Amino acid sequence: MEHKAGFVSILGNPNVGKSTLMNALTGERLSIITSKAQTTRHRIMGIVNGDDFQIVYSDTPGVLKPSYKMQEYMMRYVESALQDSDLLLYVVEVKERSYIEDLVQKIKKLPLPVLLVINKTDTATGEEVEASRQHWEQLLEPAGTCCISALKQTGLEPLMEKIVSLLPENPPYFPKDELTDRPMRFFVSEIIREKILLQYKKEIPYSVQIEVTSYQESEAITRIEAMIYVERESQKGIILGHKGEAIKKLGIAARESIEDFIGQKVFLALSVKVQKDWRNDERRLEVFGYSV
Repeated sequence: MEHKAGFVSILGNPNVGKSTLMNALTGERLSIITSKAQTTRHRIMGIVNGDDFQIVYSDTPGVLKPSYKMQEYMMRYVESALQDSDLLLYVVEVKERSYIEDLVQKIKKLPLPVLLVINKTDTATGEEVEASRQHWEQLLEPAGTCCISALKQTGLEPLMEKIVSLLPENPPYFPKDELTDRPMRFFVSEIIREKILLQYKKEIPYSVQIEVTSYQESEAITRIEAMIYVERESQKGIILGHKGEAIKKLGIAARESIEDFIGQKVFLALSVKVQKDWRNDERRLEVFGYSV
């Protein structure tokens, strides 16, 4: 029996539901999901295995024009995904029409198949879906188009079948029991960041970085310590809140989600530290894991 395996990158503008699609396709909650743009900062891999195939998905940051060093690093993940993928899923929202011309031209020149994925079709009429299909097919000239709702998990089976059909013949790249290339500390830090995105407003979520400083497992409990870095003293005060109430609320929400994720009782200790202008500090960005 032939075996197929390949790297499949999920690309698109911010807020098109890439992370929801990634989680739906893998059956795991690997990418954090919020209604805010720029939720995904890293390239996160999720591995799906069948009897005769292995798909290595990559959820990449939403495509944007960088405003500071961290966003430049984020766009490097997009570039690396374009370079080492066997198949590209270009995800658009059904009512979306905006795009970056340079990126579209680059995609059209890629020596690999591109699947157009029109998401959020549950929010549109049949005429709107067809209009979206015509617009994006004319622009991208994809190898195929799939209309889905990642949130409602409709249209995913035909999409999976199309993905597998376009994979090259290869042996598995990863052991069959692996789900991702990222360590547990990474997912813990992402869960904490997700709760910050949900709990705090304005610039706060975009100015924070999480570092898990201690992760100790035992049979009864996992003890985790994490540092929340912000760029200004005023942001530290907002994270802490009046008499520490805000960070206490954050800790409870994060702990509950981490317990669900790892399937064990968790003790979580959060601290806050000011690291001025860390988003433009290359050395600090590399310490935080922003490298390709």
